[in-house]
Amino acid sequence: MQGQPNEGQEAIKRNIQFAEAFIVWLKISLLSFGGPAGQIAVMHRLLVDELKWVSEKRFLHALNFCMLLPGPEAQQLTIYLGWLLHRVRGGVVAGVLFVLPGALTVLVLSMVYVTYQQAMAVNSIFFGVKAAVLAIVTTALWRLARKVLLKKFLIAITLSAFLASFVFAVPFPIVIVGAALAAFFFGEVPTQTDGQDEEGDGRAIDSRIAAGGSPKPHRALFVAVVCACLWLAPVAMLYGWLGASNVYVQEAMFFSQVAVVTFGGAYAVLSYMAQQTVGHFGWLSAGEMLDGLGMAETTPGPLIMVTQFVGFMGAYRSPGVLDPMVAGCLGALVTTWVTFAPCFLWIFLGAPYIEALRGNRMLAVALTGITAAVVGVVLNLAIWFGLRVMFVDLADVTLPSLGGITLSVPVLSSFDPLASTIIAGALLAITRFGVSMIKVLTVSAATGLALGSVGLV
Repeated sequence: MQGQPNEGQEAIKRNIQFAEAFIVWLKISLLSFGGPAGQIAVMHRLLVDELKWVSEKRFLHALNFCMLLPGPEAQQLTIYLGWLLHRVRGGVVAGVLFVLPGALTVLVLSMVYVTYQQAMAVNSIFFGVKAAVLAIVTTALWRLARKVLLKKFLIAITLSAFLASFVFAVPFPIVIVGAALAAFFFGEVPTQTDGQDEEGDGRAIDSRIAAGGSPKPHRALFVAVVCACLWLAPVAMLYGWLGASNVYVQEAMFFSQVAVVTFGGAYAVLSYMAQQTVGHFGWLSAGEMLDGLGMAETTPGPLIMVTQFVGFMGAYRSPGVLDPMVAGCLGALVTTWVTFAPCFLWIFLGAPYIEALRGNRMLAVALTGITAAVVGVVLNLAIWFGLRVMFVDLADVTLPSLGGITLSVPVLSSFDPLASTIIAGALLAITRFGVSMIKVLTVSAATGLALGSVGLV
């Protein structure tokens, strides 16, 4: 590309210091509320709009790749962008910081949960925060859609992906593959000029891979072996030490399996995970699973952090010779490790190849289709979440005209005006007055607590 020499010159003039990036990753981790849509929006606003460390196209290129991977796409995007800035150490720091605040918060809340499970104050706070999270997700989705859906063809892909997910419950990988194929066969190939529009990259990223050199096979083998050992060695040690029937071994093996099949994030795998952890292993009840999901939705970090809550509850209920709290903390640690360690393997192994193909115009077409489909899938998740916040009850309705498909629709009489008022206020504060997410969440939590104190929640 003709712009690459300038990129190299600019990169020397604007060298991002590792300490500077560390602060930014920490800030992102503390602001990563609202599920993947909100988390991706935070990264986009800081890294693309404000700091201009990454260009719009580079950001979407990385996001498209991460959406193809199993596991939490927001964390993987963080690892990818950290790797772009400071290679392996940048990816490790960005990825660990993204998970750490949420992991610590969910662990503390899990301990509070089993101690004060019926406390009114806890439920009231969650009531307010859930409403604010829905507002954050909605605004983040709107911002993403405005940047991505620039052509009618992409809008059609988005609507198709939404209907496939919301109405027909098509598995996420099939939706993504279908979008990529549709864009590949029917989309427009970008011009060379389009490919050169990389404003922002030259001011920030050390473009060693973009500017030259292809990934080396021996490096890929080394990365695969090291990352796989870091992920699976603790699992093998637990198995050899405690045996297959031990709760820690069961959690390590089950959630290692989940980490490989969680395409589309926490919601996509929630039904399977609930069926196994509630019905097969008996680690917690269905109601507790929903409480854990609400906990993960209202704390920083990926929604898949609900697995840590499940791991805590499973070990807490089967402590063996340990104190239940200690056992629960160990179960949470094991679960968190096997859930997030694979993310580093996928990124460190695949990112160099994806960067090397960044100028491939046919690949760009397919990835653009994937981005449009992601907007539709996130819209589905936002509606799924919104229905459960704004309405107390949902009813299952079967549609014979659509082959007997069953949809969950709101019971209008169960409309919750208090939650809807908090949502409207949070939307107004974010979109009209530009109030930060932390302030919106804090005020919403305080509102929920106040409503609970007078018996309205």
